[in-house]
Formats: sequence, C-alpha cells, structure tokens
Amino acid sequence: MPIIICPGIHAPELTQSFIQECLNKDQKSFSIDKPADILIFPEKGYLTLSTFHILHFLRDSFGAPSYRLRDKLESPLIFLCFSAGVIGGIGAATGWQLLGGHVQAFIAIDGWGVPLKGNFPIHRLSHDYYTHWTSSYFGIKENNFYADPAVDHLSMWQSPQAVPGKWVNPPTGFSPPKNHLTACEFINFILQQYGNQ
Repeated sequence: MPIIICPGIHAPELTQSFIQECLNKDQKSFSIDKPADILIFPEKGYLTLSTFHILHFLRDSFGAPSYRLRDKLESPLIFLCFSAGVIGGIGAATGWQLLGGHVQAFIAIDGWGVPLKGNFPIHRLSHDYYTHWTSSYFGIKENNFYADPAVDHLSMWQSPQAVPGKWVNPPTGFSPPKNHLTACEFINFILQQYGNQ
C-alpha cells in the first residue's frame, strides 16, 4: 500500500519529523512494511500546488495507470497531504483515478479552504474546531479529526503525536476506539483500516 506524501510549503525537516513520529515502525496500530511504501513528492515551494507535477511524479514512480490492470496489478494509493500540498494532491488523486489508477483514500491535514471531492474516501484533520467546521462547506465525509485544544498550523505536521483532539463523523454503525486521541493515533487508525482491506 504506497502512501504518497504531498508536503506543504515549509522546511523539509518538518516532513521528516512527521514520518519519523507518526509513520515509523514503532507505531503499534500501523507499520510500514518497507521504506519504499512511503513516497514523498520531492518538489518544494509552489510546485506543491501543481497537480501536473505530482501526476508526473506518480507516473515516473509507478508507470502509466491502465483501466485493464487496475483491479489486478496496481497497488491502491493513499494520499497523505498537508496544507498547500492538499491543493496539488487532490487534483493529482482525481487525475490518477481518471487515468485508470486506484486511489484508496485521501487524507488532508489542515487543507483549509480546499474543496475536497472525489470518488474515494476523504478524511480531514484540522488544527482547530473553527477550521474543521468551516471546512465542511468545502466537502467533508466520514472519519475526521480536529485538534482540541487548538494548536498552530505547523504542529499538525511537525509533531502530530503531541496534538490531542476529537474524532468526528465516524461511519454509521461504527464506534471509534476512543473519541479523544492524538492526530497521529487518528492517522494510524485510518491507515490500519485501509491496510486491512
């Protein structure tokens, strides 16, 4: 299950911190089998906004998707995007699917104001309740999270293991293991759910 990381416009060290603190093998609820399962979009600055550049990166990494092989050979992708990376990431996820690729889920971390629509599950994490509530106007589905108490924007990416918050909109008939958890625990639970499918 490849995880495509689309960072925002920030120091690269924050992305490394996110991966180390939230996606490392020591997490009990979810672990990455091998480093190649995490692919970080390598561009910086405003190119994180570029759907075209992210799609080009995906094609270089996986080859061109094909409708004929979609269900048999292609690994489904999970997009995990932060801030400005949510803009380029949602376009790339939609484009990848339109080209015949399989998108298993899209996780948007603090992508406030970005319309999120797609024919795949979408999860939002927000740094405060206001951002969560106002993001619902731009598309919100099941399984979301907001920090409580509120934290600054970059904390969601730099240290999600230290961001407590609330799980909101669990699927109908589903009871989350706990309503109060960290952003990292929420992300790992979501990834574990898709890893078991």
